[in-house]
This record gives sequence, structure tokens and C-alpha cells, in this order.
Amino acid sequence: MPALTLAQINLYPIKSARGITVEAWEVDSFGLCHDRRWMVADSAGRLVTQRTHPRMALAHPALAHERLRVTAPALPPLDLPLRPEAAITTTVTVWDDVCEALWLGERAAEWFSRLLAAPVSLVYMPESTVRPANPAYAPPGTRVSFADAYPFLLISEESLAELNRRMPAPLPMNRFRPNLVVRGGEPFTEDRLRDFSIGSLPFRGVKLCERCVTTTTDQDTAERGVEPLRTLVTFRKRDGKVWFGQNVVHTGTGRLEVGAPVRW
Repeated sequence: MPALTLAQINLYPIKSARGITVEAWEVDSFGLCHDRRWMVADSAGRLVTQRTHPRMALAHPALAHERLRVTAPALPPLDLPLRPEAAITTTVTVWDDVCEALWLGERAAEWFSRLLAAPVSLVYMPESTVRPANPAYAPPGTRVSFADAYPFLLISEESLAELNRRMPAPLPMNRFRPNLVVRGGEPFTEDRLRDFSIGSLPFRGVKLCERCVTTTTDQDTAERGVEPLRTLVTFRKRDGKVWFGQNVVHTGTGRLEVGAPVRW
């Protein structure tokens, strides 16, 4: 059994915006603290992502001094409280899930509407909102933020290296937006992860990740191409879908640090 270690931690405060890479981070009941607690929603309250609005990649969040600051080309910085107080409550839809969220006001709505050239708002998921992860795969009681379906996505460096070996030109890991990156195993070792731990925190691999058009979006420029889906379909297609990475749930809270051993 290969010796795996945690190589990278990434959180995405705003769903579908750029991620933040950290050396160590706290894990709360949602997953990585502050991960995908904010979301852009359209006028009907439905999620907005890079699937339909690739310019979401140009929104760069940063966390400091109890504030969330968002920057983007040609726009002034948007500063928001890291823990919004109760304000106007609204109902939003994340795929098939309907849940309560806090509407963060006209200033945030105007900022993202200018970025995306579409009428949208920014919302926040408070602690009081409990959105269950998919019970067909996740253990009972697992909650999730505005992530697609599960608290974590895990990929190995070796899997990306194997993909890039087959690609016309290599792509960076950020195309796949993982929370956790591990190293030290064979390509696609993560496919076999079930019950495992990173440091002292227990995890469970519950479902391989189906990949979508977001992976074809350059996370620096928001330009869209055909890779990596064109290559992935040649060797990672099953049941009519393309798979890359493992969706993971956690069964405890604590702290993750890069370099921690992965035991499985």
C-alpha cells in the first residue's frame, strides 16, 4: 500500500470563483472552514457557476482580518464581512436542493452583475442552514455548503501526471478545483479510497467525481477550450460520463496541514 501524504489544500469561499491555496486550515461541520459558503445566484435564486458563466473564474477571493475581499479585472475591490449578520433571508436552489441563504445586498449584487454581464446576486449560507449531502452515497447527517454535492474533492498528483502524459499540452491542477491533493501513490489511487484518515481526521471516499465543462475553462483567463475532456473521454469514460477525482466526506472536525500522512 503506497504511503500517501497531503500535498495541497485549496478552499473556494465563493462557489465557482478562484480558489485559495493554504498550508494549513481548519475543518468544520461543512468541510474546510469558509469553503463555498458564498454563492452567486440568478434572479430566480438558482446557482450560477463557470458552466454557464466562465468569467466567474476571474473573481479572486481573499480572506484577512475577518473580511472577504473579492477582486477582478477592471472592477474595484468588493469587501464583505467574513461572518455576515442576519439580514434578508432568501431561498436559493443548488441543483435539486432548495435551502435558505442570506442575501448580501445591492452592492455585492451590482459587483457580480458587472463581472458577469448578467443580473445576479451574492448569497451566504449561515450556520442555521443544513443542506444534506446526497444520502445515496454520503452517511446520514452529512451536511454540505454550496458545493455541488459533497464537502471535499480529492485528487492525486499522480493522476494529473498520467492525464498530462496523454495530453497535447499539460494542464495545472486548478482546472479540476480539488480541495485536497495527495501524492505518493499510483495514478488514480484515489479511486480506491474508502475509509481513510489525513493526520488525525477521518474521511470516507463516497463517489467518483463526474467532470463537466468547467474543467475546460482556463482559471487565469476564463477562456474555454476542449481539453481536458477530449483526452479524458479516451480513458476515463464509464456509463456515458467522464470521471476524475474522488468525492469525500468527513466524520470529524479539526485541522489539516500539508505534509500530513494519509492512512488507508
